[in-house]
Amino acid sequence: MTLLDTDLDDVPAPQGQLTLKLLASRQDTNVYGDISGGWLVNQMDQAAELAAGREAGGRTATVAIEAMDFLSPVRVGSMVSVYTQLQEVGHSSMKIDVEVWVRALHEQHLDERQKVTEARFVMVALDDNGRIRAVHD
Repeated sequence: MTLLDTDLDDVPAPQGQLTLKLLASRQDTNVYGDISGGWLVNQMDQAAELAAGREAGGRTATVAIEAMDFLSPVRVGSMVSVYTQLQEVGHSSMKIDVEVWVRALHEQHLDERQKVTEARFVMVALDDNGRIRAVHD
């Protein structure tokens, strides 16, 4: 089956902008040898902060993470790509959708990737003193 034989809507693809790309290493594993969920959340938080900081033009902080499901484990050596998409901008807050996709270490097809988790991060813009400020001054 070729790409022409499939409906493009049936081919899953990341939503948003590639914000972080890194290699999952042994130091990031849990006791079972899989990449820790906490490590993934940390990478997602960093990506959300980068996306929010671009929009707010400065410092931001995470105030909430909405429903997160882990769809499959991440293996050591996987290439981890974190995508972000700004969904909503309020007076001082932003909602950013974050998706994590992986490509296995020895995957022969470079475009073969799998979504492993997603969540919506709620971020606020901060001033130099750490107080909440308007996103767009």
